[in-house]
Formats: sequence, structure tokens, C-alpha cells
Amino acid sequence: MLLGRRAAAAGSRRLAAAAARAVATRAAQQESSGHAAPMAAAAAAVTAAGFATVYASDDVVHPAKQDWDFNGYMSTYDAARCSSAAPRIIAPFSVGAIPHFSASPPHPLSPSPPRSIRRGHQVYTEVCASCHGLARIAYRNLVGVCMNEDEAKAMAEDKDVMDGPNDEGEMFERPGKLSDYFPSPYPNEEAARFANNGAYPPDLSLIMKARVGGPDYVFALLTGYKDPPAGIEPRDTQYYNPYFPGSWIGMPAPIMDGGVDYEDGTPATATQMAKDVCVFLAWAAEPEADERKLMGFKVITALTVLSGFMWWYKRKVWSTVKHRRLELY
Repeated sequence: MLLGRRAAAAGSRRLAAAAARAVATRAAQQESSGHAAPMAAAAAAVTAAGFATVYASDDVVHPAKQDWDFNGYMSTYDAARCSSAAPRIIAPFSVGAIPHFSASPPHPLSPSPPRSIRRGHQVYTEVCASCHGLARIAYRNLVGVCMNEDEAKAMAEDKDVMDGPNDEGEMFERPGKLSDYFPSPYPNEEAARFANNGAYPPDLSLIMKARVGGPDYVFALLTGYKDPPAGIEPRDTQYYNPYFPGSWIGMPAPIMDGGVDYEDGTPATATQMAKDVCVFLAWAAEPEADERKLMGFKVITALTVLSGFMWWYKRKVWSTVKHRRLELY
């Protein structure tokens, strides 16, 4: 199956390269005849073919597109929070396909109980935080999103934060507070690599923006661990995952059925946990997304009303000019 996938990818690259050469030849002919517009279109086609060639990698399986609640222009993370039902798998789980869930209908721009983000934060805290940091998120960012102020304060106070210097010029430890950011599990990159057999666990603050496919890729990665295909020897400190570049990853499968006990009683299946932590990390990469979409909705509404008023004002001011009779003597 792996060899077949590589052969198909190689065929895709050859086809894209052949198409690029044909378009380039045609563009040269058009340029010699003095047609500039076809030349621009040909350049765009060659660029698209180049991207397709790069994307047709033989070392990775591309993730399926999932139905995330928060991806729409009028959809917010409030809608994702009220999605409490376990995802419904509608695709077979094979090397080329991942569990595909059907999300609940979104409720645009309306507040709802914080469930999915809260569950995702629980998965991150109990499963991911031992290796991965969240350096760009402060405890205050959680207030009103997945917990209240008292819960966020209690969570922050459980961590000791290095602060200072004091009046004597020395650093000291103090209990955390809401303005503090999530601490890193390792003091530096070298310590992180030493503890993980040379692999460096990335910070997850912007992981949804840093990876092609965003939540689709992370969801596929978390649920895509498989046994190596026939003919490929297993490795001691690496694990086979066809969605990771190179198909070998230093992180063991982090989630499994029953890995956490959800507070709201939701069944903690591996697919549900992967979905919830993806929602939480997508919010962490863009905590201001809801406010930005709401502001955009207000601006578009105001501009629409203003456009109507300007149209009426133009008709009123110019009505006397357009209907004026000019007589030339």
C-alpha cells in the first residue's frame, strides 16, 4: 500500500511537471506574438503546478477536511463550545482515511456554555502539558472562555513562577497569578531534546497556524498512528504515522480511549479527545477570533446602513441639478 501511494504521488508529480512544461511552451509562443495577458495567465498556471508538485509528497498522507464549527465567517468558538456529543465516524479508518466527525450546527455570534474548549484544555493539561508548552497563552486568557476567574486563579497559584530581582538583587519564586503565562515543561531546548531521545516537542501556542492544514492535520496526526506496513522494520524510539512527514515520529500515541475523565460525562474516546484538543489549540492560536468576527459584523452592518444613507443623500442633492433646465441664448 505504501509503495502504491508513492507510485501514485510520483505519477502526480510527473503529470504536474509535464503540464507546467506545456504551459511554459505555450506562454513562450504567446509572448513572441505580442500577447501579454496570456503570458500572465501562463505564469500563474506554472506557479500553481509548482505548488501541486511540492504538495504531492510521497512521504506523507494528506489529512481529510473536517467540519469544524469555528471555520465559517459567521461561526465562533461559542458554537464549538456547545458541541458536546461524541464525533460520529463516517469514514473507514485505514492508512489513507481518518475518522471524520460531523460537527453540531453552529450558532453564529451567540454565547453558549464553554464545553468543547474546556474539555480540550483538560486534555492538554492532563496529556500534552508534560511535553509541550503553551508559552503565548496567559491564565487570564482562559477567564470567560473555558473557566471562571476563581478557577483560573487557583490554577495559576498551583504553579511556582520565577520572579525578581528583589531588593537584594536575587531571583525568587512566587505563586502564579492571572497575568502569568503558561510555563514551559523544560528549561531550554537542550533539556527537552535530552528527555525525548533527541526530538524537540514544539510549543503548541501557534501550532494550528504553523502547520499546513491546521486542525485537520493535528486531528489526523493524533488519530493516525498505525503499525508499520509489511516490509518496513519498526524502530525503537520512533513510531509510524503516515500523516507525519517521513512517516516516523518521535512522539508515541498520546491519546487513547478513556485517557481522561471528562467533567461533563462525555465519553472520552480517542476521536473525541483529539477533536476537543484541536478546538482548544485552534482557539489558543487566535484567542481574539470571536471579537474580530463580531467587530467585522458590526462594521459591515454599519457600512451597509451608511451606503443606503449616502445613496439617498446623493439622490436628494443632485435631484435639483439633474432636473434643471438650461437655456442658451
